[in-house]
Amino acid sequence: MSKTWFVTGSSRGFGRSFVEAALDRGDSVAATARNTEFLADLAITYGEQLLALSLDVTDKTAAFDAVHKAHAHFGRLDVVVNNAGYGHFGMVEELTEAEARDQMETNFFGVLWVTQAALPLLRTQGGGHIVQVSSVGGVLSFPSLGVYAASKWAVEGLSEALAAEVAGQNIKVTLVEPGPYPTDWPGASAVNSEPDPLYDGVRQALAEGLDLSDMGDPKAVGPALLTIVDAENPPLRVFFGRPPIQLAKDHYARKLATWAEWEHVSLAAHG
Repeated sequence: MSKTWFVTGSSRGFGRSFVEAALDRGDSVAATARNTEFLADLAITYGEQLLALSLDVTDKTAAFDAVHKAHAHFGRLDVVVNNAGYGHFGMVEELTEAEARDQMETNFFGVLWVTQAALPLLRTQGGGHIVQVSSVGGVLSFPSLGVYAASKWAVEGLSEALAAEVAGQNIKVTLVEPGPYPTDWPGASAVNSEPDPLYDGVRQALAEGLDLSDMGDPKAVGPALLTIVDAENPPLRVFFGRPPIQLAKDHYARKLATWAEWEHVSLAAHG
């Protein structure tokens, strides 16, 4: 049975891959982007299967309008994918207030507005699936990506609570946590703070330690998401790509070791 999708950030990267995978198998998609000209070729190829909508997810009213317009056009929404977002590179001390707020407005509040708009519609129709595109940076953080990680950790906390809240409404929630892929996320799509020379050594160490030899294939993420949304019991969390799995295992091993080492203080703090 075909599905109807609502996907934010559809013009490039993962969003584009998700949209193409759904359209290729005959699903209908409401694809949103700040500039719908980037979706013109898909409209020509897929015709009425595609509804292209202009959307800046930081605009709450526009987000609600887009979700309702898509629902009215297709009659239902089975899969809502919150993919819109960008990476901000900057050490914590380098961040301006505007940069920090802009990151949260897009990566967190954009997700919140679309999710809130979709929930009543999914509930009324008897269910649906909300997919939140997080990151391995939503599980562990890295130098220069503090505010990006903060935005994704916020999405993780929100979505984990949401999954429990709507479990009895036949609404599924999945956090997709990708690792490194050769998209324009670290390039044209990224925003960079003004660098402070004080952190040049940290930046140099990051560059020297960066291993991009095992990046995933962006063309593979669309079919992978189809498998998830077609599953009877989809996961709350799933990594996309190979590197995040080992990174997470090592990270949580260190966390557990630290908690165990300091358990005596934890118990003392209990009183």
